[in-house]
Amino acid sequence: MVDAVQLQHLGQQGQPLPARPVDKWQVLRELAIARSRFGLSDRDITVLQALLSFHPGNELAAPEKLVVHPSNATICERLNGMPCSTMRRHLGNLVDAGVILRRDSPNGKRYVRRGPTGPHAFGFDLSPLVRRFAEISAAADEVRAEEQQLAALRETISLMQRDLRGLLDYIAAENLPSHADRFHDLLSLTGRALRRKLDCDELKQIETQLQQALDMLHDQLEPPAIVSPTEEMSSNDIENEQHYQNSNSESYESEKGENTCVTSAEQRRMPLGLVLSACQEIRGYSSEPIQHWTDFVKLAEKVRPMMGICSSAWDEAKRRMGAEEASVTLAAMLERFAAIRSPGAYLRSLSAKAAAGAFSSMPMVRALDRCLAA
Repeated sequence: MVDAVQLQHLGQQGQPLPARPVDKWQVLRELAIARSRFGLSDRDITVLQALLSFHPGNELAAPEKLVVHPSNATICERLNGMPCSTMRRHLGNLVDAGVILRRDSPNGKRYVRRGPTGPHAFGFDLSPLVRRFAEISAAADEVRAEEQQLAALRETISLMQRDLRGLLDYIAAENLPSHADRFHDLLSLTGRALRRKLDCDELKQIETQLQQALDMLHDQLEPPAIVSPTEEMSSNDIENEQHYQNSNSESYESEKGENTCVTSAEQRRMPLGLVLSACQEIRGYSSEPIQHWTDFVKLAEKVRPMMGICSSAWDEAKRRMGAEEASVTLAAMLERFAAIRSPGAYLRSLSAKAAAGAFSSMPMVRALDRCLAA
């Protein structure tokens, strides 16, 4: 019985094949990646691989060579003894998916008949793989993009979990008042959830929950500072000057799709007290107490040229990390300054990771804090 999918592809058989040949192993790899889009399983792909092995050469091109005609027993032997009933079921799945066609002889046998007009083969027609190669490749590209997005979300969630765990460790070490139990519960629940295969919406929901927890903890530990009008005007002047100096490069990078500067509220992941207790070297460059993040960012701006970090690397770090996260990273680098061969190149590499959502300064600060406590 021929269904709608088979009828559709049977109707295309009269059309000429694409002029460009297709590598049979390449189309197999692409189809293996996109198999779920075609309703196929990994075992179906294994059977298709066995069928392709009966095709001579690597390129699917000549129509007279696109029909393979092995017997069921021969196919099962090549599949390491797969039961014939199982093999026939997978063959049926491949036919239903429209990636191969059956060309049955009058007696149901598979063979090649020689005639005055040339050989005529009865068996399994591989021409749909050639005709649908562009479609298969496009589906495989979509699957790759989805997998990359899922991997990026999982990496972001992993960093957020680590940041949240670091804040909770800081709270416990300092005996600070907070409702830490529910945050520990959230870490436990998200950890268990990530053991399963989650889709994009489920991962985004977890990301939102962790972001809300980080924001709540930050607000409990360090309420927003009140900035005087004079400081606000001074800060705006500096930002406007930096924007003017870097407008050309920012425009160029935004055209390439790179991350632009995010707000400090989005990047802040830890209390200022934890940063100052772990990164003590930078405090020696300030003649006044560091009370707010604005003071800390200004101090980092002052220390940056002393570390040999050029303005372009620093602006890139602020654009990709946010001013506060970049300042924390610089302070952590200062603690290990003697061991860093090229601070500017190192900061650029961290900025690139931040642009990909794969960097947080919290592990650096926590490692320094543990070294001081040891």
